[in-house]
Amino acid sequence: MTKAELVAKVAAEAGVTKAAAERCVNAFVSALTDALAKGERVALPGLGVFNVKERKARKGRNPRTGEEITIPARKVVVFNPAKALKEKVK
Repeated sequence: MTKAELVAKVAAEAGVTKAAAERCVNAFVSALTDALAKGERVALPGLGVFNVKERKARKGRNPRTGEEITIPARKVVVFNPAKALKEKVK
């Protein structure tokens, strides 16, 4: 599903214009992004939990040369789906 398809679906479900639905989708994405950038946990009942996790630095290999390299530590976004979502997808 693309953003345009999501906006159309939200507009149809909520009975609002596509412009209003797009503003809502953009506001949701912005709020989610801002919270994750601050390192906050975002829980949406029935959907799941978005969280920021710290990955440690580790050793890796350049596949082209075989040279050992150090992969730096970084933060990644993880998503844990809710039980209801897991069952619906089954």
